Amino acid sequence: MLREDLIAYLREFLQVSEYKDYAPNGLQVEGKSEIKRIVTGVTACQALIDAAIMRNADAIMVHHGYFWKSEPVEIVGFKQKRIKSLLAHDINLLAYHLPLDGHPELGNNAMLGKLWGLEDVTPQPGLLRLGRLPEAQSIEAFLTNVSASLNRPVLHLPGGPERVQTIAWCSGGAQGYIDQAIAWGADVYISGEVSEQTTHLAAEGGIHYLAAGHHATERLGIKALGEHLAETFGLDVEFVDIANPV
Repeated sequence: MLREDLIAYLREFLQVSEYKDYAPNGLQVEGKSEIKRIVTGVTACQALIDAAIMRNADAIMVHHGYFWKSEPVEIVGFKQKRIKSLLAHDINLLAYHLPLDGHPELGNNAMLGKLWGLEDVTPQPGLLRLGRLPEAQSIEAFLTNVSASLNRPVLHLPGGPERVQTIAWCSGGAQGYIDQAIAWGADVYISGEVSEQTTHLAAEGGIHYLAAGHHATERLGIKALGEHLAETFGLDVEFVDIANPV
């Protein structure tokens, strides 16, 4: 598949123009013009690049790429090594951040809702989702389910009822949305990271907060997107999970 055709398809499929983001979505580093083999992963770290080189990949597609608005512009240190590795092996780097969080079918948040068996009842557009479990269950049972589904321990900051049914969630570093989750009347709010004040907001807001890991809550979208490309275009796509406890 030609690189430009893939980029055009993903631009439309992920509705890239609908998002004001912190980094460029789409092609970030140009490689060979024809793409047959893609490695997908959460973050374009050196370990993922090395894995792609070992697999003779034509492209790497990630959720977290490069050139964030707050980072230094100089291409030095580990950034220089990463980009040099890509250029030396003619590997394309494609990255999709907020569009991959928000996609209604394959996005991180959509996939998390499916994983936990939630009926999405979100009252307004945005990345933050609101859903309901088919039946109320104890917070301990729900916590066990979330931990098992993501294969990692989950930090629980208590504050909500003993039995829960209404769940709000947003992948990654979205702990700041807890105020909106409280306003929506959620029993539980789940995101990837946690801040010092989150403990108090949960306790005083009458809500349970689960910090389930930034990396863990953002694996599903990029994996699903790669599988979609493999099925749609017959591309050779492999998800490589570089372990990250954060």
